[in-house]
Amino acid sequence: MNKVVSAPDSTDQSGPHPRLSNRLLAALSLRDFAILEPHLELVALPRGRVLFEPGDDVATTYFPCRQTMASLLIVTRDGREVEAATIGREGAVGGIVSEGHKPAFGRAVVQVAGSAYAISTSHLEAAKLGSARFGDLFSRYADALLAQMMQSVACNALHTVEERCCRWLLATHDRAGDKIIHLTQESLAEMLGVQRTTVSAVTAQLAARGLLKTHRGRVEILDRAGLEKASCECYEAVEHHFATVLPEVTL
Repeated sequence: MNKVVSAPDSTDQSGPHPRLSNRLLAALSLRDFAILEPHLELVALPRGRVLFEPGDDVATTYFPCRQTMASLLIVTRDGREVEAATIGREGAVGGIVSEGHKPAFGRAVVQVAGSAYAISTSHLEAAKLGSARFGDLFSRYADALLAQMMQSVACNALHTVEERCCRWLLATHDRAGDKIIHLTQESLAEMLGVQRTTVSAVTAQLAARGLLKTHRGRVEILDRAGLEKASCECYEAVEHHFATVLPEVTL
């Protein structure tokens, strides 16, 4: 893989350095990051790119940068999908805790296009074995990711489509870093496991209450506080656990 360009000061927010564009990488010590740096490669991830399918060996781990987002999806036998987790610049997609053969349980798909730093999972695991602090950081991230998945199970079973939609938009808004979310209603429907017409009706209701505005291929958040009130408790529960377990990476 191509070596990334080093920045003279990791606190300089103007540069393209991976320690600035992905918060999990930024939480590494300079020593631990130096171990990874020669193996990181900056890649472009278009929307819809499948990073791995169920059963695939997860040979590459991706660290989304800035607005880039991916979803972990559970795929049914008839081809339907439902989202289990959303991953952006706060985390990583790929081999987080496993060693040896790493078959994927679900599908990972890019939802918001952008760049990411890719590294072979074998290099990542070698770095974790060489540093207890490094391994602890990724173990805590795995815990936070598991909590998000568990909360998604409860949310999908117990809460209304509107509440779930608000939760997803809030989580996406956090990771996008902008009030504009580049997302089609088709994509949102896929993530929620509902029909596009259902999503259209829900977003129209939220727009009528002044919470958001929909455009072609994007959603603009107008009232963040109002969206939080309309969401179920799942959003707050996941964010609280993330901040408790992994405070140095909190968005």
